[in-house]
Amino acid sequence: MRKVAIQGGLGAYHGIAAERFFENEEVEIIPCPNFIDIFKAIKKEPDVVGIIAIENTIAGSLLQNYELLKEHKLPVAGEYKLRISHCLAALPGQTIHDIREIQSHPIALMQCGSFLSKLPSVKVVEHEDTALAARDIAQKQTSQVAAICSERAAEIYGLEILAKGIETNKHNFTRFLIFANEWVVDEITKNDDINKASIVFTLPHAEGSLSKVLSVFSFYDINLTKIQSLPIIGREWEYQFYVDFKFTDHERYKQCLVAIKPLINEFRSLGEYPEGVTPEI
Repeated sequence: MRKVAIQGGLGAYHGIAAERFFENEEVEIIPCPNFIDIFKAIKKEPDVVGIIAIENTIAGSLLQNYELLKEHKLPVAGEYKLRISHCLAALPGQTIHDIREIQSHPIALMQCGSFLSKLPSVKVVEHEDTALAARDIAQKQTSQVAAICSERAAEIYGLEILAKGIETNKHNFTRFLIFANEWVVDEITKNDDINKASIVFTLPHAEGSLSKVLSVFSFYDINLTKIQSLPIIGREWEYQFYVDFKFTDHERYKQCLVAIKPLINEFRSLGEYPEGVTPEI
């Protein structure tokens, strides 16, 4: 049994990504109220795996999650790219014309803006989680209220789907990182081809410092897939850089890391793992 800690309730997109990543295993989902609680769950049970959203193609990066990964020093074992498709769900027997209020996470509400604009008389209420919004409606048996959630959440909580695929942009993907204690990561990745890595580093406050590092990446044929800067708390106007990149030659990748060390101040590898596949629309 693979225990996976997620943010949100059963039926949340984190849980869907976890079940698909470990599709050949039996998975027990451990719901956590907040992202920090995922790390607490792993500390309590060291064999637990965590999964955390790191970026969405519409909403952008989840900056606080970069900091959590760095702070807790749990290596990344893999990534999963999930196509996010929202539905509108309510208690059975109702139609969309009966709905007077819609609840969901703020990002989900934003992603369904066009659909919601066609329901001007319906009150839109922010909720802490898409799946928990569905759960609350089911538990309280609240009529005339619908949740924007996953189809999986609607199924789990016995709600009826009133509309499917209501997200405005169909190119709506979230990238999740799977992480755990080192011995668990070794077990997860032992038979996989490692071709991607995530690192974080700081630079000297000097002209051209970033461009020198990027030139080294280019020389070693390292393909940067993402670079994200975050301010360093307590050091005004200084930044740390989170970088994801792909490589085809593991030896040249290692040589590249050696080559950039003299050009940077602080360095940490967040993990080496196989690249996730982007699903078709």
